[in-house]
Amino acid sequence: MPSNAKPTQRLLSIFALQPCWMIEALAAEMQYSVASTRRFLANIGYYSSITHNGKWYTLHKIPKFNRDGLWFSNDIGFSRFGSLTKTLVQLTARSAAGMTAEQLGEKVRCRCHSVLVRLCREGKLQRQKQGASHVYFSMDPSIAAAQRQAIRNETSAPLPAEIALLVLAECIRHPDFSLKQLADAIARRTNVTVSVEQIERLFKQHGLKKTTRNTAPKP
Repeated sequence: MPSNAKPTQRLLSIFALQPCWMIEALAAEMQYSVASTRRFLANIGYYSSITHNGKWYTLHKIPKFNRDGLWFSNDIGFSRFGSLTKTLVQLTARSAAGMTAEQLGEKVRCRCHSVLVRLCREGKLQRQKQGASHVYFSMDPSIAAAQRQAIRNETSAPLPAEIALLVLAECIRHPDFSLKQLADAIARRTNVTVSVEQIERLFKQHGLKKTTRNTAPKP
């Protein structure tokens, strides 16, 4: 592309070479200042990354977003919702039973615990303790109610065989644990949420005697 080509044409040709650029490298390639390059990007339309502290840019027409509204170029992530905070709010609202920080981090491919805590403080998300993790919910009352009910339905259902084996193995490993301690230990070890009620039903099913629900055993 000739050096006297229009900025829009130069941007399009540069992004045809690679889909993501940092602003300094892009400005150098454009042979314009950073401020001018940002203005050219705004004229065409762009996304900044939700990973790498928003330092990467791509043009609006480049991403092919998945069903979650996310697109990745290697380890660089972009969202149709814009910023990481808006993306976390949208992903949480769209989830059937809320999402943990670990689940959201897997979706966006970056650590987001501190951002989620800030969103709760700002009144953009709500959360509740579930086992060893917090589950994040939408601030919309009707959505949050449905999400909480979905969790109650999940935790009242019988345990799948593979989870039941995990519970029984943890009980053998820690015979002095209360049911609450077993549930917390399983959540820490496997990131699987199991309710006290499910463990209690499992023990009754197998004729085990432990029925303490929330208190630790006496020394």
